[in-house]
Amino acid sequence: MEKWKDELTEQLASAFLSLNTVEEVYNFLEDVATIGEIKALSQRLEVARLLRQNHTYPQIAQLTGASTATISRVRKFLDYGADGYGMVLSRLEENGKKRHEKK
Repeated sequence: MEKWKDELTEQLASAFLSLNTVEEVYNFLEDVATIGEIKALSQRLEVARLLRQNHTYPQIAQLTGASTATISRVRKFLDYGADGYGMVLSRLEENGKKRHEKK
């Protein structure tokens, strides 16, 4: 196990897995993190989405308000990370397609 993974982070990951609805996730996030932390995580996910769509750094900075340092950090994780962004974004995209097909 990696150094940052321990019993407490395992508990946190399990807590997220126990949630069943978006509203439950909102409620948990509101209690476990500050609004600023939640907004920062949301911004990073949007930066990753835009990077995958080949937007430029200036475009992403304008659209999200993210600094070039944040965009660069997200790019690094997209290229060399554990593929967490890629996995989540692919699933969100697939879920979005399924929702549109049902309509």
